[in-house]
Amino acid sequence: MEKQQRKMNERHKGSFLRKVFFNKDEHSHSSYGIFGQGRNRSNKWVILCLGLLNIVLLTVAVVLGINCAKVKEGSLQVSHSAATQLINELNYLRSNHSDVIEAEEEAKKALERAIKNHAQLKVQIQQLTTINDGYQRQIEALKTEKTNLKSNISALEGTCGKCLSGWILFNSSCYFFSYTESSTVIKNWPDSRADCISRGADLVVIDNPEEQTFVSDNIKILKGRRGNWESGFWIGLTDIETEGTWVWINNVTEVEQRYWVDGEPNNHGQRGEDCGLAVYRATNPWKTWFDGKCEDHRFHWICEMPSR
Repeated sequence: MEKQQRKMNERHKGSFLRKVFFNKDEHSHSSYGIFGQGRNRSNKWVILCLGLLNIVLLTVAVVLGINCAKVKEGSLQVSHSAATQLINELNYLRSNHSDVIEAEEEAKKALERAIKNHAQLKVQIQQLTTINDGYQRQIEALKTEKTNLKSNISALEGTCGKCLSGWILFNSSCYFFSYTESSTVIKNWPDSRADCISRGADLVVIDNPEEQTFVSDNIKILKGRRGNWESGFWIGLTDIETEGTWVWINNVTEVEQRYWVDGEPNNHGQRGEDCGLAVYRATNPWKTWFDGKCEDHRFHWICEMPSR
C-alpha cells in the first residue's frame, strides 16, 4: 500500500508540475524559472565559500607546518647545542679526571715522602736529644768542676797553698775529713788508713791539746752535736799489737789517757775492739775517744800530712 501511495504522489506531483509549466500563464512559467535561477546562485556561493574555506585551511596548514618545522629545527638546534655543550663538559671532566688522578698520585707520593722525612726527622730529633742530654750532663759536670775549682781556690787562699784542695791547714799540718768528700762512704779502719796513705798521708795522730780541740770542733761542724760513737771518725790509734797497750801509728806520740770517754776503751767484753775513733761530745770535749772493731765497724776517717 505504501508503494502504491508513493506512486500516486509521484503522479500527482508530475501532473502538478506539468500544469504549472504548460497550462499556466506566462507569469507562472517565469516564476518557476526565477526560482530555479536563485537556487543555482546559492549553490555557487556555497561552493565559493567552501573553496575559500579550503584555501584558508590550506593556508593555516601551511603556516602551521612551517612553524612546526621552524620549532623542530630550533629544538634540534637547541638540542644539538646542548648536546655539544654536554659533550664538551664531558670531555673537560674526563680531562680533569685524568688531571685529578695524576694530582692524587702526586699527592700520594708527596705524602710518602713527607712520612719518610718525618721518620728521618724523628730519628734526628732523638739523636739531637741524646746529644743535648750529653751536653747537659757535660754542662752540669763543668758547673760542678767550676764550683770545686772555686772551692779549691778559696781553700788555697785560706791555706796559702800549703795544703791540697779539700784539706784544712792547722799549725804545720794539713787535715782531710772524709765526710767533706762523701757523706755516705764509710770504711773500716784498715781501708781508711789505706785511703790516707794513697793520698800521701796517714790517719791523724793527736799529740797535743790544741790538736784535740781542733779535731773535736771540726767533727762538731760536720756532724753536729751528736755524741754517740756511730758518728765517730777513725784516728791513728790501735792496740792491735798488744791488747790494752794503745799506741799511735807513728810509735812516737804518747797516748793521753784523759781523752778516752769514761769507761773506754772497754774491748766490749773481749770482742776485739782494737782501733780508736773520735767523736764530738758537748758534755766534755776532752773525752771523745772510743774503741771499735777494726775490721767490722765502718766510719768516716781523718787523714793528716805535713803542710808544704
